[in-house]
Amino acid sequence: MTKSHSPIRSNTVIIRMEIQLDVPFVAIANAVHEAGGEITAVDIVSRSPAATIRDVTVQVSDGESEQRLMKRLQAEQGIAVVNVSDRTFLMHLGGKLEIHSKVPIKNRDDLSHVYTPGVAKVCMALHEEPSKAYALTIKRNTVAVVTDGTAVLGLGDIGPIAAMPVMEGKAMLFKEMAGVDSFPICLDTKDPEEIVRIVKSIAPVFGGIHLEDISSPRCFEIEERLKRELDIPVFHDDQHGTAVVMLAGLINALKIVGKRMEEIKVAFSGVGAAGIACTRILLRAGVKHIVGATRSVGIIRRGPNYDNPMFRWYAEHTNPDNVSGTLSDAMEGADVFIGLSGPGVITLEDLRKMNRDPIVFAMANPTPEIAPEIAEPFVRVMATGRSDYPNQLNNVLCFPGMFRGALDCQATCINEEMKLAAAHAIASIVEDHERSEQYIVPSVFNTRVVEAVRRKVIQAAIETGVARRVPHDLSSVANSGAVTG
Repeated sequence: MTKSHSPIRSNTVIIRMEIQLDVPFVAIANAVHEAGGEITAVDIVSRSPAATIRDVTVQVSDGESEQRLMKRLQAEQGIAVVNVSDRTFLMHLGGKLEIHSKVPIKNRDDLSHVYTPGVAKVCMALHEEPSKAYALTIKRNTVAVVTDGTAVLGLGDIGPIAAMPVMEGKAMLFKEMAGVDSFPICLDTKDPEEIVRIVKSIAPVFGGIHLEDISSPRCFEIEERLKRELDIPVFHDDQHGTAVVMLAGLINALKIVGKRMEEIKVAFSGVGAAGIACTRILLRAGVKHIVGATRSVGIIRRGPNYDNPMFRWYAEHTNPDNVSGTLSDAMEGADVFIGLSGPGVITLEDLRKMNRDPIVFAMANPTPEIAPEIAEPFVRVMATGRSDYPNQLNNVLCFPGMFRGALDCQATCINEEMKLAAAHAIASIVEDHERSEQYIVPSVFNTRVVEAVRRKVIQAAIETGVARRVPHDLSSVANSGAVTG
């Protein structure tokens, strides 16, 4: 495998400048070039007898380059920087979401049907038969994206207000990818009991609950309580979305190296929310030999009295030989490494301890457990969570199709069989003639992914008896416990 290099990450800034008429534009171009930027567009905003106001769009490699550019421009005679806009900030102005009516209100008759007095008979129909909410309200296609802002991206506990742009982005992906309407619900509380109470209180409006960026171990309790106490799907994406996409990648990676789930040894770094979920789905998929480790306690094994209940679960269900030591020891004879921790936790020496044709999923963001350009010459298949390397394991491959399917069949939950079905659906998009070391999961923009996941999720929901409705296009897989709608 040839060594690859990470491309330079770039930022786009729009600089509004007032430029005196006697200043040639080449002076600006030279200043931008000397600061390491590249002009990609120039637009005239206005012109006066003395000066021109222009918006100059510049691509810079990072924040330091942007600061150098500003200093360089401000030092130029005859140029005044009026305003600087970052393209990312511009896309967030006023928020990224809005609500549209499906039915226009053009006259008094329209008003009487969508609101009073006509709406009263719809209210009474729902009062008499609440299940009709799926037919007569937004419940049939609406998901709540819920967070408390305690584990946002790689930023940590930044609170509910700072978490809103991420939740809005999630809602955009739901809509753009799968036509699912969703809304960000950012809660100003960290109390699991209060979060459960609030979500249960708003649940009548929604057909599903998508939990996001809630810190471990609280996320386990919150999800389990909501799954038990609600009759709509509850899905914690940081756990299960990660696990589904990881398994999809592993299914195809194992085909490349010619190994079977039942035969491999998997070494884990990180036993948090995502690590637990990934371990659980691998066990369901047939993997028998998993060894997990953390920096704080080393390899998790039977014997120590762990305070963390998830560590106790991990000790009971993994490490069949009950080995002890560090993550480096866990790498001995491993076929697969899965990292859900942080940068720099494994070395080339650790990779050399692995079996032939090692598979490395270094999924920590933004910095993987080992840099791909360092690891690639020593591994057969490499994947990360980043978009600037091949084989990005991105949750967006899972959750839009997962909820599209769950909503369409009015599932009461998202169970393990539905998650496994989603993983196999994602993996199936990469056909035999396409599969390679550099291509084990489809692009997040592959338009076939959502429908493939939807169909397999609905089929699994029907087969496991959690579907309350069978879509017409899948009526052939209906079982006696489902109702065709």
